Amino acid sequence: MKLGKVEFCHFLQILALFLCLSGMNQAELTRSRSKPYFQSGRTRTKRSWVWNQFFVLEEYMGTDPLYVGKLHSDVDKGDGSIKYILSGEGASSIFIIDENTGDIHATKRLDREEQAYYTLRAQALDRLTNKPVEPESEFVIKIQDINDNEPKFLDGPYTAGVPEMSPVGTSVVQVTATDADDPTYGNSARVVYSILQGQPYFSVEPKTGVIKTALPNMDREAKDQYLLVIQAKDMVGQNGGLSGTTSVTVTLTDVNDNPPRFPRRSYQYNVPESLPVASVVARIKAADADVGPNAEMEYKIVDGDGLGVFKISVDKDTQEGIITIQKELDFEAKTSYTLRIEAANMHVDPRFLSLGPFSDMTTVKIIVEDVDEPPVFTSHLYSMVVSEAAKVGTIIGTVAAHDPDVSNSPVRYSIDRNTDLERYFNIDANSGVITTAKSLDRETNAIHNITVLAMESQNPAQIGRGYVAITILDINDNAPEFAMDYETTVCENAQPGQVIQKISAIDKDDPPNGHQFYFSLTAEAANNHNFTLQDNKDNTATVLTKRNGFRRQEQSVFYLPIFIVDSGSPSLSSTNTLTIRVCDCDADGIAQTCNAEAYILPAGLSTGALIAILACVLTLLVLVLLIVTMRRRKKEPLIFDEERDIRENIVRYDDEGGGEEDTEAFDMAALRNLNIMRDTKTRRDVTPEIQFLSRPTFKSIPDNVIFREFIWERLKEADVDPCAPPYDSLQTYAFEGNGSVAESLSSLDSISSNSDQNYDYLSDWGPRFKRLADMYGTGPDCLYS
Repeated sequence: MKLGKVEFCHFLQILALFLCLSGMNQAELTRSRSKPYFQSGRTRTKRSWVWNQFFVLEEYMGTDPLYVGKLHSDVDKGDGSIKYILSGEGASSIFIIDENTGDIHATKRLDREEQAYYTLRAQALDRLTNKPVEPESEFVIKIQDINDNEPKFLDGPYTAGVPEMSPVGTSVVQVTATDADDPTYGNSARVVYSILQGQPYFSVEPKTGVIKTALPNMDREAKDQYLLVIQAKDMVGQNGGLSGTTSVTVTLTDVNDNPPRFPRRSYQYNVPESLPVASVVARIKAADADVGPNAEMEYKIVDGDGLGVFKISVDKDTQEGIITIQKELDFEAKTSYTLRIEAANMHVDPRFLSLGPFSDMTTVKIIVEDVDEPPVFTSHLYSMVVSEAAKVGTIIGTVAAHDPDVSNSPVRYSIDRNTDLERYFNIDANSGVITTAKSLDRETNAIHNITVLAMESQNPAQIGRGYVAITILDINDNAPEFAMDYETTVCENAQPGQVIQKISAIDKDDPPNGHQFYFSLTAEAANNHNFTLQDNKDNTATVLTKRNGFRRQEQSVFYLPIFIVDSGSPSLSSTNTLTIRVCDCDADGIAQTCNAEAYILPAGLSTGALIAILACVLTLLVLVLLIVTMRRRKKEPLIFDEERDIRENIVRYDDEGGGEEDTEAFDMAALRNLNIMRDTKTRRDVTPEIQFLSRPTFKSIPDNVIFREFIWERLKEADVDPCAPPYDSLQTYAFEGNGSVAESLSSLDSISSNSDQNYDYLSDWGPRFKRLADMYGTGPDCLYS
């Protein structure tokens, strides 16, 4: 449409007006909606102090501070009397103001993604009075966005799965990219998606980021994993926009689209006939390209002559068919078997039935191989019976075995002696007849389980085993006896006819009709005046009293012989003695004491009297101990104090001396001279200890003769001493020499005289006086314990 001159002028005017309004970020003051402000000495005026929003472009890279805007009050006449100040977020640190002109500059590079806007407060002050000439006003500096951030996939990289053979357009996964730029300003944050890698199998929706399949019938068995690269680009994908990428790994999951198939149409296996039941004969497996539950299958024998001989099961881990034996194989009976086996999937997907039946068939032929088998008994277990009265050599029964092989080798028999350690039985090696080899006792062993070995004559390594259970029949060969050891008591105040004991009997025999026992007193006890016996006819008997007034002082124990007879054929009997004790009983007939020691006490002694007697005995014992203690204390002065001890002390030095050349110690010639003078002993009838302690009477002869005499006497006494050790020993003698003419004044010599001196207290002086206590005390006769 063409414009006239007038319309064109109007258009230019409107355009100029629009440009002026858009330049208001230079922030000229408006005169609307301002609160009234009062200054002293002036009339009330209405001023405007409301600011438009300032805009600052982010990421400014210039060297000079970036001009933001200008603050101005209509009070300012331009003479420098007004001062402008700035406070709030970023004041002084990011934003500065010229206090004279009101110009605002940004001193740092700003990032909208860190902070989108700043709120500041402006104020105009009188420079002289420093008082505000305008009310404080708040304004916003908004950071204007530029496209400086690329889209990012915060959740990447992605993994996803989709079933194989999925139709085109099947959703796989959704990817999302975020852009930190301002979504409300321009196209900086508007993202579109595209696929860089993964065609032609997959596609992505540009706006939503949903990845879908792009090809039909993708087969997992051909390729099961794909790597996709997805791009997100801002500025709606236009040139100059920023982009980011992520990877998506897509895995095709399995579906049952492959039927099982046997690799071969027939199989053949050789099996020895000796293979035991439940043994594995063969393993077969049908191939299935699927995995997991889609590859699970079951096997079954559908036909063949081995249906009852073999069975097949599936191994859950390997999906193999395991063929096992159900019955024993016998080459002589059948040499081969044929089986028709089917394998079928357990989980069939109806969508793929058109691919064919999900099952397959194969043939398995099993060849039975001949082996040399051990002899086989005609019965697995033989049961035989024999009486325990059977004589040695009695025939019990016969076992039979044969060689199952075609050769039919002769068989020899023997008994496994590990099952017949006592060798009670023998077997004929050729006929298999079992006989007794010893006398049998049912009460010792009622059943004998033995193993019979059958050995091939041509191949002794082939041994068959048969089992024989021999039951021993009972005869009456054990006499009855008491069922237990009875502890029978009778009260002193028992009345005639009082029951004191009920007895029963046992018999090791086992008669077919059960036991029947008969009780009676023996002939010598039948006429006793104390007790009687009553047979209860139920295998028990009762013992009763015949009189009263039993007294422990007269007789404390009675012995009652009881005659017991069984009902066997022939019957056996035994005599068992019942011990009956007389006891003191309370009013309820309960025995209190049966001790024989109580009989020596006078009849009728009360408990108080017994306690008094015991107290007297204890008092006497205490008095005796006191007297002995005081007597020993009187003898204590015989012991010298350490300070007054004038006895000679023997000091022993571990000095070996100079040997035979050392002549300073003593004269060795005195020990080698055999010409010694000694008196003949007049007494040899005293004990060795007394002889040891007796002081011999020496003649007045030289010292060396006395020394030799002393050595010979001690040597002879040691030889004849019955208490001396029977081995060589070192004896040390402390020889003091001749001594005084008045002889010893020590009281220790009084042992040879008729002295009443008591030296038992020496044993209380400790181990250092043990030797003296042994010599002079009244203890054991031997010096060597």
